Amino acid sequence: MAMSMATGALGSLLPKLVELLKEEYKLKESVKEGVRSLEKEMESMQVVLRKVDEVPQGQLDEQVKIWAEEVRELSFKMEDIVDKFLVRVDDGSKPGANPKMLKRLTKMMAGLFTKGKARHEIADAIKSINKKVQEVADRRARYNVDNIVASIPTRTPIDPRLGALYKEVTDLVGITGARDQEIMKLLLEGDDMSKKKLKIISVVGFGGMGKTTLVKMVYDKIKGDFDCGAFVPVGQNFDAKKILMDILIDLDLYESQLTMLDERQLIDKLRKGLEKKRYLIVIDDIWDEKLWEIINLAFYNGNNGSRLITTTRIGSVAKRCCSSTNDSIYQMKPLSYADSRRLFYSRIFSNESGCPHEFEEVSRDILKKCGGVPLAIITIASVLASDQKVNSHDEWHVLLESIGCGLTEDPSVEQMLTILSFSYYDLPCHLKTCLLYLSMFPEDTKIMKDQLIWMWVAESFIQCGTAKSSLFEIGENYFNELVNRSLIQPVYDNEYGIVYACRVHDSVLDLICQLSREENFVSVLNGSMSSQGNVRRLSLQKIIKEHQTTPLESVSMLQVRSIATFQPAIGLMPRLSSFVVLRVLNLSTCALGDHNLRGLCSLVHLRYLGLSDTGLCELPEEVGKLQFLQVLDVSRNCRIEKLPSSVTKLRRLMCLLYDEGCSWLPGGIGSLTAMEELSSIFGNSLSIVKEMGNMKRLRKFEIEFEHMSLELEEAFVKSLVEMSNLQSVTISIDGRYKMMDLLGGKWVPPRGLRELKGYYEEVLRFSRLPAWIRGNPSQMSQLSWLHIGVKEVQQGDLGLLGRLPALHILNLESLRQGPLLFEADGFRCVSIFVLWSSSPGQVVFQPGALPKAERVVIRTGLPVSKEEAAGNNGGDLFDTGIGNLPSLQDVHVIFCTSLVRKEEAEKAKSALETALRARPNSPDDSDCDYEAGWE
Repeated sequence: MAMSMATGALGSLLPKLVELLKEEYKLKESVKEGVRSLEKEMESMQVVLRKVDEVPQGQLDEQVKIWAEEVRELSFKMEDIVDKFLVRVDDGSKPGANPKMLKRLTKMMAGLFTKGKARHEIADAIKSINKKVQEVADRRARYNVDNIVASIPTRTPIDPRLGALYKEVTDLVGITGARDQEIMKLLLEGDDMSKKKLKIISVVGFGGMGKTTLVKMVYDKIKGDFDCGAFVPVGQNFDAKKILMDILIDLDLYESQLTMLDERQLIDKLRKGLEKKRYLIVIDDIWDEKLWEIINLAFYNGNNGSRLITTTRIGSVAKRCCSSTNDSIYQMKPLSYADSRRLFYSRIFSNESGCPHEFEEVSRDILKKCGGVPLAIITIASVLASDQKVNSHDEWHVLLESIGCGLTEDPSVEQMLTILSFSYYDLPCHLKTCLLYLSMFPEDTKIMKDQLIWMWVAESFIQCGTAKSSLFEIGENYFNELVNRSLIQPVYDNEYGIVYACRVHDSVLDLICQLSREENFVSVLNGSMSSQGNVRRLSLQKIIKEHQTTPLESVSMLQVRSIATFQPAIGLMPRLSSFVVLRVLNLSTCALGDHNLRGLCSLVHLRYLGLSDTGLCELPEEVGKLQFLQVLDVSRNCRIEKLPSSVTKLRRLMCLLYDEGCSWLPGGIGSLTAMEELSSIFGNSLSIVKEMGNMKRLRKFEIEFEHMSLELEEAFVKSLVEMSNLQSVTISIDGRYKMMDLLGGKWVPPRGLRELKGYYEEVLRFSRLPAWIRGNPSQMSQLSWLHIGVKEVQQGDLGLLGRLPALHILNLESLRQGPLLFEADGFRCVSIFVLWSSSPGQVVFQPGALPKAERVVIRTGLPVSKEEAAGNNGGDLFDTGIGNLPSLQDVHVIFCTSLVRKEEAEKAKSALETALRARPNSPDDSDCDYEAGWE
């Protein structure tokens, strides 16, 4: 395996060499000359490594591999040396401090060393490193590296334009109902004779065949026919206790004492809970026969007609699951050629019929090598899809020759990795690094999007922040690109359809874990130590038995840059003082005791401290000594009522995530001028609200006001005016009808604002539409998410809101509402529309209105007097034209009044359902939830 630039430290080293040349570090000219020489030589090596980085496994000369490995190791050593120097001479003063302040602060001393001694040591280190770099450069010439690399064929950079890949895969899994109907037939087979007996279906096939997608589709379709259900992933690194607990949780049998039970007690609890119920349970991705034998004890084989579905890659496991004559094994079959072609072409040419004639033959050959495997087809299509153009015919043939022997004759995991690895080598260097970092997370983990991006930032994987794009925003682009290339699976919020996390497909995880091991990028401890040589990044995923702990104890932590610990491996966590150059410490989801943070102040290089969902009650005062800290996450189930005052010393802090409800900040937060994201905090202190105005780099913040006074609102608006980079603002105010008219009148949001909302379903209430909407809605060109309330919504207000060009989510509330007509020329991008009104008013959708709306929620009052009620028919009252909405998938209409008769409400409901059924191409699963209330 080629040792790629992606796994070295050159990307982050070169900017630091430039940093050393600044006058404030007062290096001698001879030392600066040495730094310049290093910078020039390393830049030259970087150019060669970028070329090496594009070459797949087995295609590089051995001498080039050796040389690339030397450069990689040298880059790590150099960066560690430079970082140690920067830590010792840097006082952590805020960015952009004035020269006088810097001059005064450089006279101060930290630790036992003088800065003069530090400069002397860096001079010696630069001489030593230059000597080693020269030796590597000599070997580069001796190995003829440049000529060998120059002979490698060039490839056109790829920029896929893929969208909603997994949605399309879901559609394809059951084309014409073939696959899901086959499963349904097996589930119902012999119902007359064995309906009352438990039946098990095991779906078997290797990674990438769509087993999970298929059974999830079936599960979602039929779970309503059962008393209860559960869908539980397992994975290769199984834990029987955790699986049993997950089943109990899905079945709503969770209790707070559950974690105290052992496997036998959990099995007893499951058997008792399922004894009298007809259940549907899916156990996804089982690897071990013994594990099944344990889990299977929990399923009560009664006479309730229950069904159990398992998926596995291993045939012997499937046979073990289906030991009864009543059970069935379903062997996953590859997609037919016709379906494969549809999937392949739709990702490259937007539709099946768009393939030029000259590409048909090479397409057939590529699809033959993909062998009908959806994941393989998507991967290759991703490589061939370019923005605005189709890659050349010759490039398609190069790809065809690069795939290898294919999957058609003897499918195997190794062959799948061969196909997936092509997608990996097609990635630019920075995306390779970001993708490999996902091997830090265990199988089947839901990886939070923002957490992952901030970890990338802390590791210096993202280098090129600009005035227009912050490091985090660039990281978001990286994340989206990995989604578009089908290498990670997006996880959507159920309420608003926003991507907030990702998962890694098992086959892709197999690939990146293999690459990480071979390139010593991440060392994973999940039963045994899988790393050789120096440990750079350590992931503790599973507790080892006592006699297996020796490997970890013998591993040096001196060069570890990242460590992530997952429950229950927190017991293996080494002392924090043993980490000398640690940049990332992620303890999220681990139950922490006080001893776990001892030695925190020794982590002087730390950039990321993740403590979310740890139950931590107090953060030590020593956190203020982490002068390079960029991210502090104490959100989700951290019970820290107030942060220590030393937090205000963290002048490089860019992201502070606080637990909702425990979000008191110390005075002095105005000194945190590097802050970009701040949530969730209380805004009850006038001084803190005023100090927020100093955080001019804020992109996103969430704030909660228990009480809003005029003075506090004025200070808040004044601070908002100073934040020209704001993209997302979330505000909660206690008091249902508190109007924020100052915010609507005196604040002009920055043009980059994307979100303005309240917590959950809350809205920001104004007496009338804010001036910045009434004036020129088109100026808010990026506003995509708006929660807003006004006293009375009128037709003109609707017209103005409809002109917001990027609006995707609108939650609109009013105290009074007249008739509202949604015309065809507004709300062109809205996908989710929520209208809450406490007074009656007809809502009508014209043909062509809300063309992209997938979810509509309307909560309105029916007639408020008996006379009005007597004069209205329920069906006429809700003659909305809702059938005109072409993309509608989910409808909730809630009538709220104590005076409406049940018969009238039923007529309104019937009229709504009739309109939905009359829609062309109406989806079978349209959700027409209905709720009526009366006294």
